[in-house]
Amino acid sequence: MQELVFLQSLKDEPYTTPEIISEHTGIEYRSISDLIRRNKADLECFGVLRFEIVKPTSKKGGRPKKIYHLNEQQATTLITFLDHTPQVKAFKVALVSEFFKMRDELTKRKINRIEEKPLRKTLTDAVKEWERRTDWSYNHISNLLYKAVTGMNAKQLKKARNPKVKASLDVLTSEEQEQYKQLETRVIGYLLAQMTFDQIKAMLNGGTLQVAE
Repeated sequence: MQELVFLQSLKDEPYTTPEIISEHTGIEYRSISDLIRRNKADLECFGVLRFEIVKPTSKKGGRPKKIYHLNEQQATTLITFLDHTPQVKAFKVALVSEFFKMRDELTKRKINRIEEKPLRKTLTDAVKEWERRTDWSYNHISNLLYKAVTGMNAKQLKKARNPKVKASLDVLTSEEQEQYKQLETRVIGYLLAQMTFDQIKAMLNGGTLQVAE
């Protein structure tokens, strides 16, 4: 099923877009965008009407497109301005359900971030005690964790999900956060055991520790 509601980072609020509304209601995108602009004052009763400017991806070029990010109240209000067809009604039910799930997801992410903070301090301390540490050890260890969880390092992760965030941890899903915490606990043990970087990397990739006889 296509995503109806998006959450870019821990510090953002869930939103949907005119494209999603258009596709699932059968109403032209231009009509939805015009409706948003005509009712801007009403929609802004529920918060700032946020948007992003998206550049065309085709080789032919074209003008950049303004994509509105509608929060839950703005989106449900906008739908009340549409003809109450069976398709619109079904989409409204699905959209409300997805916003509920995303709010639950956001709560889980916030709790996980609070729970992870003591682990991060312990990891920092373990890196300081690591005999093989360098000035870049913490960044290298963090990137190992990110790659083990998402397949991307911190820089790639932010670029792919939200370049504006400061902490890459803020763009992890709740499931990824849980996995990150588990691996972080393991890495702390590896560092305290004075394993080499290559050994830690191998263990995170599912390998086993090779002990010379």
